[in-house]
Amino acid sequence: MLVVLITGLQGSGKTTMAEVAGRALGAPVLGHDWAMSGLRPFTEIQDALDTMGPRGHRGVGWSLLWALARSQLRLGSSVVLDGVARDPEVQETRRVAAEEGAGTLIVMTSCDDAGLHRVRVEGRERGIPNWYELDWDHVERARSSWVPPEELDLVLDAGTPVEENAERLRTLLVARS
Repeated sequence: MLVVLITGLQGSGKTTMAEVAGRALGAPVLGHDWAMSGLRPFTEIQDALDTMGPRGHRGVGWSLLWALARSQLRLGSSVVLDGVARDPEVQETRRVAAEEGAGTLIVMTSCDDAGLHRVRVEGRERGIPNWYELDWDHVERARSSWVPPEELDLVLDAGTPVEENAERLRTLLVARS
């Protein structure tokens, strides 16, 4: 069993690569934004999350993903996590996987070309119910403060053709499975 964590900034190809990993492993893909979107219709929960600020939102979302990941691992299934993970989330993901007897693969997507990144963000529509689309201003601010996690197994750049990145990921998944 394997827990694959795909991290990186919004619009860098994270979800695309998470879907590649999920298909390659026959594993569910659990997205941070999807998990949090399920809480948005509940005003009281949203109010509490808003008082917690961005770190609280992030913490709640990752807590949900780790609980769901554990449930999949206990069923004997690998699992793919899709979200903007920083070092604390990477370390906790490794801990959860180890406690459940699974290996980990930490992959980061990036987009070094700011112009390409902007086009990718402005041209996407994810259509997650009860969730919002990010604009370039939000992502640009995130780019200026983003500190990539330190312990990565693979880095994939959005400037590389998608199929080439997908093949690199699939090759590593075969080696780790």
